[in-house]
Amino acid sequence: MQGFAGFMWLLSMGLIVFSGFALFDAVTRRDDAYRAADKQSKTFWLIVLGIAFVVNLIFNVLSFLPIIGLIATIVYMVDVRPALRGLSGGGRSRRGSSSDGPYGPCNGGR
Repeated sequence: MQGFAGFMWLLSMGLIVFSGFALFDAVTRRDDAYRAADKQSKTFWLIVLGIAFVVNLIFNVLSFLPIIGLIATIVYMVDVRPALRGLSGGGRSRRGSSSDGPYGPCNGGR
């Protein structure tokens, strides 16, 4: 039984870290980026992810509330975050222009 309790504790900590990361990411994004990506507002996502984080802190993993919070966090991470990163360039520095293809520049031979 100790092994199961340890596993559940690790799972609970993983959910807390995952929802905390999503909440931190939502806080650091610009408000106008949500509108530009045609997603719900920043306030909406901060409320949803904040509730998910608090629920993961309070309730047991086997309860249905953390599962709902996990679903909301996954929706943010899979749908909203990539759209926001696409608008801001993803935070990675790319060498080359925006017209570069997979095999080099696609600038029409200029």
